[in-house]
Amino acid sequence: GIDLGIKTFAVMTNREKAYSPNYRIIDCKIRKLQNKLARQQKGSNRRNITRLRIARLHNQITDLRKDFLHKLSTKIVSENQTIVLEDLNVSGMVKNRKLSRAISQQGWREFRTLCEAKSEKFGRNFQVISRWEPTSQVCSSCGFRWGKVDLSIRSILCLNCGVEQDRDENASRNIE
Repeated sequence: GIDLGIKTFAVMTNREKAYSPNYRIIDCKIRKLQNKLARQQKGSNRRNITRLRIARLHNQITDLRKDFLHKLSTKIVSENQTIVLEDLNVSGMVKNRKLSRAISQQGWREFRTLCEAKSEKFGRNFQVISRWEPTSQVCSSCGFRWGKVDLSIRSILCLNCGVEQDRDENASRNIE
């Protein structure tokens, strides 16, 4: 079972965590260059050079993301017989203005398609659970449902069985 997130890209049921590369530095460079590009005169050579630099940085982010996703998906598919992912409403999540940039840069859909294709190639089972399944709202030990919890709360203490667990690890166990 794999729980996808922003801070930790993927949390597996074997308590293994995969962190995505930091795109923030390159993204800041792109934003500065785009501001510079907006002020430059159209048709000038310097504007063309700035435009090419922006394109190079975009390609660099794309290559970083693809490399990370390919390596992670290959590792997961080669180590496991059954892979279970959650179906995420990415288009709805992107509407949150504070998280939209971070969500867009993760590449969750690309990761899902890579895992699907590689599991088919290697003869593994690949499943996707419904997006309406309350994976982070239910205790994985006893099944007690505590309801919606704010994203800032990372550790949860079950009121029924008294087990304290990480929010993402609990969700990945429920997905499994």
